[in-house]
Amino acid sequence: MDDALAFSALVLALSGQLVQEIDARVSQQGFENLRPVHGFAFARVAAGDATTADLAVHLGVTKQAAAQLVADLVRTGYLDRRPHPGDARAKLLELTERGWAATRAADEAARSAVAPWREALGEARFTELVSDLTRIAPRGPIRPVW
Repeated sequence: MDDALAFSALVLALSGQLVQEIDARVSQQGFENLRPVHGFAFARVAAGDATTADLAVHLGVTKQAAAQLVADLVRTGYLDRRPHPGDARAKLLELTERGWAATRAADEAARSAVAPWREALGEARFTELVSDLTRIAPRGPIRPVW
């Protein structure tokens, strides 16, 4: 296998492993009703000034699918809707305390999930790898692959 194909396969394998491990660790922290897509949604809502339409764009889904996701997250206590100051038809989304707690659990899960990689590579090489990946990673939303 050439380097380009090896790199592609390895990055995809690591990405899948990371998502699965974060999901499992978040579930173990008492957030069993969350799925990985919720974390991608929480990242956009946490950034501020998010509407359901913004969330649809961020996730790469229809407005209807985003509306269903928002309704589920409101119903389960992770999100609130509040009036949008500039658009009477739109609602701003915000994380509830439960939503912030799930976000903190996911952040800690991500740190724990990559800890073995940091240990295997050593601190200096891990820092270099993060720097290298930062240079080549696309900018913009990190979204699930549908």
